[in-house]
Amino acid sequence: MAFPLCLLALPLLMAGCASYKKSVYLRYDKVLDDIEQRGRLYEYRIMPKDELVIVVSTSDPASSVPFLRKLGQSRDMNSTTQGVGDAKLLNYLVDNDGYIDYPVLGKFSVVGLSTRECEALIRQKLEAYLNEVPNVTVRLSNFKVSVLGEVASPGTFTVTDERINIFQALSQAGDMTLFADRDDVQLLREDSIGRRHVVHLDLTEASIALSPYYYLQQNDVLYVKPTKAKVRSNTFSSNSSAWISIISLLTTIATLVVVAIR
Repeated sequence: MAFPLCLLALPLLMAGCASYKKSVYLRYDKVLDDIEQRGRLYEYRIMPKDELVIVVSTSDPASSVPFLRKLGQSRDMNSTTQGVGDAKLLNYLVDNDGYIDYPVLGKFSVVGLSTRECEALIRQKLEAYLNEVPNVTVRLSNFKVSVLGEVASPGTFTVTDERINIFQALSQAGDMTLFADRDDVQLLREDSIGRRHVVHLDLTEASIALSPYYYLQQNDVLYVKPTKAKVRSNTFSSNSSAWISIISLLTTIATLVVVAIR
């Protein structure tokens, strides 16, 4: 009798083993040591619809005023509301063609640049108007990513340091649940010219860290699919009363058959 019971238990053990393998991250991490990496730190590249905070400062604060547009201030730097001196700096929206419209300097392209390269470009353009090399700071103000599906706390999250990888985004969302399909996470991305595509990512393999999709971009959406077991479980739960009725009926029939045979 023990032998058949072992045979019955074998599929359950194999299923448990397979489930474990699919529930862990970064397997076979030796691949990261075996493959030569370029060793360059990731830098975000400015895209259309990004909003940039640009601050220009000089040793003489008055000389940098024409290059700081504030809320309630028109393009010719006239105040249109009271208290504009204490107002918040306006963000600069990168248009669909990759340009920003900057005070005095006019329109120029910034798409594809890192924030450091954008700072250098603005600094170079400002030198013709100032008697010194100004200090220029460029920061992205609307970097957001969304995580939904089989995670503890789905939502849209703001990125403050211009860099976030897939695992950091998942940690913001409270990590995947035990019913998440870790070997087929979907990434929805829109490129700089508006084309959208879905990328399928296997987070159980350490080689994901070498993927060009490891770092997320502005407005990326991560969708974590449920496992088939979770779908079956939900289907069973939603039809539990029907299943209970069917099982009760079958039990009754079986009982009557056994009594009739006796």
